[in-house]
Amino acid sequence: MRLATTFALTLATALLATPAFAQAVKTVGGAPMYASKTIVQNAVNSKDHTTLVTAVKAAGLVDTLQTPGPFTVFAPTNAAFAKLPAGTVETLVQPQSKATLTSVLTYHVVPGRYTAKDLMAAVKQGGGEAQLKTAQGGVLTVVPGQSGRSLFIADAKGNTSRITIPDVMQSNGVIHVVDTVVMP
Repeated sequence: MRLATTFALTLATALLATPAFAQAVKTVGGAPMYASKTIVQNAVNSKDHTTLVTAVKAAGLVDTLQTPGPFTVFAPTNAAFAKLPAGTVETLVQPQSKATLTSVLTYHVVPGRYTAKDLMAAVKQGGGEAQLKTAQGGVLTVVPGQSGRSLFIADAKGNTSRITIPDVMQSNGVIHVVDTVVMP
């Protein structure tokens, strides 16, 4: 009996130490983000990303973001979209602006799965910054914050966005919540 109990405890400890069990479920916008769900399946539940979800639907990118990927998505919050000039979001989601909206959204997507640890390693290897080619075809620059523990992304014009919630793991990639919309 004692041997069986010891074995069960050892097995449970080993299972809980594996990456699948080790990562706690993060909450974004009041909703749990499950690593077993896709980027879209999780994003639709975040009250902080309703503008992003509306934009993704208007751009026709839902099916793409449900594929196996993997993708790294820098996901602007509703507050990030609110920083844009008045009327910008309303104009972008109009059918005649679909190409521009698609360009803006895919500029926030990088093919591959890049955790915050991966991004920090790339920044270190790059001598203080890392260049990421986006799905849109442009480049985002990743730089550390002053403390060296936070990360920012910068667009080609030098506008920056802080990663506020890193490493929200998804079945088809990873989401990093950001506080500003970057532009191609």
